[in-house]
Amino acid sequence: MVFKRLLGSLGVGGPSVDTVLDPGAVAPGGVLGGQVHLQGGEADFTVEHITLELVARVEAEHEDGESEGTVVFHRQVVGGDFRLAEHERRSVPFSFPLPRETPITELYGQGLGIVLGVRTELGVAGARDKGDMDPLAVRPLPAQEAVLEAFGQLGFGFRSADLELGRVNGTGQQLPFYQEIEITPSPKYAHRVNEIELTFLAGPAGLEVVLEADERDGPFSEGRDLLAHFTVDHQDVERVDWNARVEGWIDGLLDRPVPHPSQDAYGDHGHGHGDGHGHRSGPGAGTAVAAGAAGLAVGVVGGMVAAEVVDEVGDFFEGDDEDGGDEG
Repeated sequence: MVFKRLLGSLGVGGPSVDTVLDPGAVAPGGVLGGQVHLQGGEADFTVEHITLELVARVEAEHEDGESEGTVVFHRQVVGGDFRLAEHERRSVPFSFPLPRETPITELYGQGLGIVLGVRTELGVAGARDKGDMDPLAVRPLPAQEAVLEAFGQLGFGFRSADLELGRVNGTGQQLPFYQEIEITPSPKYAHRVNEIELTFLAGPAGLEVVLEADERDGPFSEGRDLLAHFTVDHQDVERVDWNARVEGWIDGLLDRPVPHPSQDAYGDHGHGHGDGHGHRSGPGAGTAVAAGAAGLAVGVVGGMVAAEVVDEVGDFFEGDDEDGGDEG
């Protein structure tokens, strides 16, 4: 076990902390469990609190471009108010539910390029330090998986996924950001749309599904940005023909006679379009992968894109936890 010494405000000789999450991915709303392992320093310390923060790497659109930063989207106190003796080793177990809108980071065990982390904050003697950062893996809910599986079986492919700072108006969104999953069209729809953007917003009773299609220009018409909003009951998963349901969503979206209102319907940070999508780009970013019997079993593809994601994850878990300068 490697303990991370808390320097900075706690000083050299302070206690060390190492947080170990239970193995495996957790579904949104599911219970995140693990242990916070403490090792005492060169003197006795009073541990006032142990707080875990859920942190996400998000993108933000501005008038002059885009930027990336970290957002803390949940804080959970898991222990504290005890004396940690010199060189004492102590483990504090924890378990708490993830927010239901926690974005998914993987599908069928393959990463989507979404970066989430669990950061440990230790409060000692009136000071606090953010010490440990661990990657958080989140698998889809059954309803989310059913929708993605249907897209895959219908011939759609995965392009990319990201987290956008802002709100999708007209929904029950709770977090300060939302997840966009970009999907390439199936052969049936390739002549009509460039891509489809999918957003899930999970709640206690069901799932809100927001679809946005980037319609291609026609011979006598200009392409439109088409928007549709659907709800799915969590209990519907086993009794719905999801291929037919999703295909009906797409057909209804594309056959609408009028375009949706302006992007202002989303608020300040809507689903981007045109050249300013606010999504990752680079060689291989448009490659569709593994759609078929396994559905939209996806990963980040293309050498350049994979390398960028690896660097981003490394930077996130090695550097961003030192300054505590979160956006949002």
